Amino acid sequence: MLLILLFFYCVPRGVVKITPAHDPNDYQAGLRHGLEIIEVFDEQWKMTDLVPEYKGLDMYEARKLIVKKLEEIGALVKIEDYNHNVGKCYRCHNTVEPKISEQWFVKMKPLAEPAIEAVRSGKIKFVPERFDKIYYNWMENIQDWCISRQLWWGHRIPAYYCKDCGEIIVTENTPEKCTKCGSVNIYQDEDTLDTWFSSALWPFSTLGWPEKTEDLKTFYPTNVLVTGYDIIFFWVARMIFSGLEHMGDIPFDTVFIHGIVRDSQGRKMSKSLGNGIDPLEIIDKYGTDALRFSLILGTSPGNDIRYMPEKLESAGNFANKVWNAAKFVLMNLEDYDMNSEVKDFAYEDKWILSKLNTLCKEVKNNIDNYDLGIALEKIYNFIWDEFCDWYIEIVKPRLYDKENATRKVAQYVLNKVLGDSLKLLHPFMPFVTEKIYKELYNKDESIMISEYPTYSKDLEFASEEQDIEQIKEVIVGIRNARTQMNVHPSKKSKLIFVTNEYKEFLEASEAFIKKLGFAESIEVVENKNNIPQNAINIVTANLEVFIPFEDLVDAKEEIERLEKEKSKILIEKEKTDKMLSNSGFVAKAPAQKVEEEKQKLAKFNEIIASIDERIETMKKM
Repeated sequence: MLLILLFFYCVPRGVVKITPAHDPNDYQAGLRHGLEIIEVFDEQWKMTDLVPEYKGLDMYEARKLIVKKLEEIGALVKIEDYNHNVGKCYRCHNTVEPKISEQWFVKMKPLAEPAIEAVRSGKIKFVPERFDKIYYNWMENIQDWCISRQLWWGHRIPAYYCKDCGEIIVTENTPEKCTKCGSVNIYQDEDTLDTWFSSALWPFSTLGWPEKTEDLKTFYPTNVLVTGYDIIFFWVARMIFSGLEHMGDIPFDTVFIHGIVRDSQGRKMSKSLGNGIDPLEIIDKYGTDALRFSLILGTSPGNDIRYMPEKLESAGNFANKVWNAAKFVLMNLEDYDMNSEVKDFAYEDKWILSKLNTLCKEVKNNIDNYDLGIALEKIYNFIWDEFCDWYIEIVKPRLYDKENATRKVAQYVLNKVLGDSLKLLHPFMPFVTEKIYKELYNKDESIMISEYPTYSKDLEFASEEQDIEQIKEVIVGIRNARTQMNVHPSKKSKLIFVTNEYKEFLEASEAFIKKLGFAESIEVVENKNNIPQNAINIVTANLEVFIPFEDLVDAKEEIERLEKEKSKILIEKEKTDKMLSNSGFVAKAPAQKVEEEKQKLAKFNEIIASIDERIETMKKM
């Protein structure tokens, strides 16, 4: 009995008994030539009748009694605590007990060799390329694969046992009788195949294999597999060697590896940490498109993604921006005739079409290189900045004037640019783009089957694009100057452009320059001879603009405003001065608090000096 008890501690689930054919003292020889397993516990972890006095006892209870028995017979040398790794169940957190049992294995080396060569030869490539090292590390050190599982679901192991003679029959179809003794007393193995074994068959089993179907002929092999780096061996490698073995060809030519979504602290989401996110809750709050958008924007191939709630807010805002832009466009297309001839594009039309044309080329290159985060960022910037914030604002005067000869051209450009922008955005935000696209003027049944935008040499307008960019820079400069001087938006000014080269362009663009530049009039001169002395100057690479100061600010009113602002700052400065001049405060307050007050005082002095300087400038006007 003592021998059995000692073996119990060596092998927690079963007792190892070396068969008589081998040296009973040669434990390793027993491991090499086969073992006979004597069960200590049954399937409910109750003691078997191997040791009658403990039969039926719970495993943990039996362990305590065994230790007590060892102590009683004087076989217990000592008891000591020590630290070691113990596997725990992630659900119930109980200790995972090892169990010796018979399992089915697949011999892997013959399968691994051609799979390694498929990647090494370049027939299959990883994106990013660095992930092929993980693949090689697994495949070059491959072990035989245990494919049987004790689960309630899954593909059943196709093995059958004869109860009379013990024959094992492995076959595709259920046998009617034993192939050895002819007995009909047979039953199927209760185990199921490893989930990854079933998943490895996915590229061809879903297409009708083993039948030679049209789907199998058409779609196998496919092109790109998209997956995470954590299952390169578990799934990717197994699909590759399964495809080579069963189909005689690789299942795909590219494996695009993305990162794992982690929490905001960079931790992997798990049930044990309780930091998982329910996507259905996110979708209910922000929408499916916003969730997709937030998981792609700013990411790069193979790198992990941090879940940031603020990215969802940004994504939601962008979706609203697209909706509002579409609403504006559709409101101004009510009388649009999509069959009418379009010609004579304005400068701003050529600018936005050229910008869109460049975007089509760049997005295609980014997607071809699997830089999805960069592609989405470019689409986002174009729609939000160039189309919504600039072109729509620029084109409003033409749209609102129904007698304007260029109005129909503006409608055409709005419809085209929004439609093509939605097509570019569609792979990232499919639902909102489909909804809006159906409302636009087009002959497509769905955006999903429409022609994807491509680059065209005919839509390249480099000169006009540069001209509008110059005007954008001028308008930004005007807005910044007005903001710094606290000029009310309703106050208009005169804009004096000093240029000869851009005279025609500026005159043609006068309407939107006046609107966006808060101007009541525009004057184009060839030199600076008659420029007011106190005019504010805004300079770009090719343009110089002057704004008469009196048009922006009433010097007397501005001085009064600055004096009031200075008084408020002086009150705050006086409070800080008193605190820092109080020796008790300086001695007893935390050093950090004292330093903060000193920084505030320095900032107040800086602001007051700036206000004084502006007041002196105003007095000279």
